[in-house]
Amino acid sequence: MKNVFTTIALLFLTVTGYAQQTDVTPVQPLKLHHAEPLYVDLIRDLGARKGERELNVGFGVNDEKDYTSYSGFAEYEFAVADRLGLEIEVPFEMYAHNPNKQDYALPGNRIEGIKLATQYTFLVSAKYQTSMAVGYIQEMEFSTLSDIDHNAPLFEGTKYNPIFVAATRLTPHIHTLLYTGPAIEQSFKDNSWDTTMEVNANLHYVFTNGNFVGLETNMVFSNGKPSFVLRPQFKVAFSKDVSVGVLAGIPASGDSHGISAMTRMIWVP
Repeated sequence: MKNVFTTIALLFLTVTGYAQQTDVTPVQPLKLHHAEPLYVDLIRDLGARKGERELNVGFGVNDEKDYTSYSGFAEYEFAVADRLGLEIEVPFEMYAHNPNKQDYALPGNRIEGIKLATQYTFLVSAKYQTSMAVGYIQEMEFSTLSDIDHNAPLFEGTKYNPIFVAATRLTPHIHTLLYTGPAIEQSFKDNSWDTTMEVNANLHYVFTNGNFVGLETNMVFSNGKPSFVLRPQFKVAFSKDVSVGVLAGIPASGDSHGISAMTRMIWVP
């Protein structure tokens, strides 16, 4: 009988010990929260964890002085592994005459293309409150809808865009982020190439509840002629899963573009 009680006790200790081990939550990799700009957003959160997902839908209005353009997009991003994110985006653009420019020849309405992107966060430093990542965006550019109706090729070109991202939290509330890289565009019609350099610098104040206000600066350098757009913005969370961002675009380089505005809805399933 004593041996029976001893055996039962050993079995009980073994089973409870195994249960305690299986109940232990796996240690997740370090992830720092960084404010993400609303216009040129990231492919996935810096330091993203496997299984994270996000759906974004946006709409914008742009004053091009000679006409008005209406743009929009839908994008889905997800982390296939810790710190490795993927994204697919479909942007579109439509055009309308300004009241005093009715005879102006409008560009063709178009689904701009399909963007496929990946991003890997290679550094997350708690000591320096800094995250860094590299990524790549491949965009296949559609011909305009009217050209496709006239038997033009479906794709008129492609764009190659490697990127580098570095973000630092100067304080728990003040966040900075740099997003930069060359954009190399190839036209299939005449096999011409065009290269620009994009530099996007961001500064945000993040409130305790995660809402933020900030300034995004988009700079494009092409053929020695820089273009600068300032984009003041804010983001408000309406629930745990849904946030809305609103921003304006203010050109600061005297080019042909006017004021613009955009809103972005962010849903985390």
